[in-house]
Amino acid sequence: MENTERKIVLKIDVDKALKALGLKNGDNVMVHCSLSSIGFVCGGPEIIIRSLLEACGNEGTVMMPTQSWKNLDPETGVHWLEPKEWWNQIRENWPAYDKRITPTNTMGAVSEMFRQWPGTERSNHPARSVAANGKNAIYLTENHDLSDIFGETSPLAKLYKLGGKVLLIGVDYDKNTSLHLADVRAEYPGKHNTIEHSALMENGKRVWKAYETLAVDGEDFVEIGKAFEEKHSVKKTTLGNAILRFMDMKELVDFAVEWIEKNRKN
Repeated sequence: MENTERKIVLKIDVDKALKALGLKNGDNVMVHCSLSSIGFVCGGPEIIIRSLLEACGNEGTVMMPTQSWKNLDPETGVHWLEPKEWWNQIRENWPAYDKRITPTNTMGAVSEMFRQWPGTERSNHPARSVAANGKNAIYLTENHDLSDIFGETSPLAKLYKLGGKVLLIGVDYDKNTSLHLADVRAEYPGKHNTIEHSALMENGKRVWKAYETLAVDGEDFVEIGKAFEEKHSVKKTTLGNAILRFMDMKELVDFAVEWIEKNRKN
């Protein structure tokens, strides 16, 4: 039976959990975190971020998704609570992406605080941005192409080249953005592009911009994660009520490419 007893989590507990996983100075790590899954965290998202930055040290980098996917066309379903007759007004009036102030959408309290943390860099993608803090922050976030959201010029591919790690805190593989790099690299029957739209600034003016990109959904990511853990080493520990998973990004992505090509039928 799942343990749902509330626990108090202190910064020393976060430090111990990250050390148990093997996160160390020089690591470049993509972090996905559900603060609520941990329990009562004394200090909230602040202590999670401090512990992560301290663990990776001056030679490492922490990266998190800071997606603002509400800045997509209402037709794609991102404004599912709003009536269709409002869609044109949303297209005409949704604020242009500004990496300094545009909030995240359902990325969690840790990611939302992290994007505003001193020294954090954020990529320019209007809907699928990432933020990074540390030695390689500028490299990871610069030149995030509109159409190459998760592909070979993206922050994900750059992290892969750096020998990056992935840390899941209280979330499952459906939140594991790194698997989208495997989406790009794999060949499968239903692979196709789609046209997306976002509000952004162009030549000093707000525009509703169309761009072509790979269509992805992550529907089978939990299944991929389960299969990955049967074949590869994933370090695990607990923090409060949350399970933490720490893994090698290259191993994960390479495995996922093979899995997708073998199992994905559409």
